[in-house]
Amino acid sequence: MKTQLDHAREGTVTKQMQAVAKAENFDLDTLLSRISNGSIVIMNRKDVSVGIGKDLSTKINVNLGTSSLKIEPDEEVKKARIAQMYGADTITDLSMGGNISEIRKRIMENTTLPLTTVPIYQSAAQKGLGNIDYDDIVSNLKQQAKEGTSSFVLHCIDKKTLDILKKQERIMGVVSKGGSITSSYMMLNNCENPFISNFEEILSILKKYDIVLSLGNTMRSGCIHDERDKAQIAEIKQNARLAKIANEAGVQAIIEGMGGHIRADRIAGYVRFHKKQSEHPLFVAGPLPTDVAVGYDHIAGSVGASIASGAGADYLCYITPAEHLGLPAPEQVRDGLIAFKIAAHIGDSIKYGPDERDRNLAKKRAMLDWEGQMKYAIDSTRARELSPKEGPCTMCGDFCAIKIMKEYYPNKKNKTKGN
Repeated sequence: MKTQLDHAREGTVTKQMQAVAKAENFDLDTLLSRISNGSIVIMNRKDVSVGIGKDLSTKINVNLGTSSLKIEPDEEVKKARIAQMYGADTITDLSMGGNISEIRKRIMENTTLPLTTVPIYQSAAQKGLGNIDYDDIVSNLKQQAKEGTSSFVLHCIDKKTLDILKKQERIMGVVSKGGSITSSYMMLNNCENPFISNFEEILSILKKYDIVLSLGNTMRSGCIHDERDKAQIAEIKQNARLAKIANEAGVQAIIEGMGGHIRADRIAGYVRFHKKQSEHPLFVAGPLPTDVAVGYDHIAGSVGASIASGAGADYLCYITPAEHLGLPAPEQVRDGLIAFKIAAHIGDSIKYGPDERDRNLAKKRAMLDWEGQMKYAIDSTRARELSPKEGPCTMCGDFCAIKIMKEYYPNKKNKTKGN
């Protein structure tokens, strides 16, 4: 099967490329060039195509899925529906409890968004850390590929980097679940990373189904006092190298980096460092610029995400209020997603300049046109619940600044004839 990358290098415009170009108002020739050099990927699921990468709008992923301590498939399906309803670009199923294959199937039946998985999660959940073997890992990869998974997260940490980690002084150590599972496999079996040792075979599976490779971020910081160290830098360079090899094999690749916790003053510089190592799309989880926002980490994370996006990150993974505490409830999924949609919008305004959407909403606000504002609000449902039907809001009542100035000091030049 030819992948989007193969087609782009041949100069062939696919319907998926056309869909992305139309959605992004993006030049097709430039899109072909960016896919060819790996700086843009197209993640597909049936008739839905999402472009991620250089000069495209910042995209948002929603994580969901069961754990070994909480298995409520109906709730995960509800979360998936909410994610699609409120504008997520992709979904990642991280289920590790219950009938994982059935849960994934139900999520796919109830959504149309591209779906990502971390295949080693299912291997660990079904067999236990001490019993995973490579045949099981490959079996899961192939099965999930056949089901229509759009992207796989593989943690390609190597033994050399794990040795470097031992010499680092960290408060939190390794906080990546997929990375810790992969590392435990290596230590228990006294072997190299199975994804690296068998990279050619893994890439052949991804290429067959045009699945996007997402290179995981094992060495991310778990708190802001765990600063970037030699282990992180080694992984960044390793992922950049593997992304190039994947592209050479015709497989699209994303690099996960910048996730976890990073001081606010360092986020932009870290993004630029990543982009200097590789032009592949950069996927960022958070990052959280503080550790004390427990219960409100979606707000803290959106602050970090807006900085990261503005500095050049291409793809954000949302955080919910339940981060560090437990699985999120469906309403918390909505809260986290909306927070990160705001972050992406702010980030895009830094990268590309102010959006007409802000201008149009401002015009409607100046006219006290409440329903008109809803058309441009990121979450019109919430905004409508809080707004009056007409006239000034209850904050100012009869002393509304806009109303007073229009009445007593009319400005003939004001531009409030909205769209």
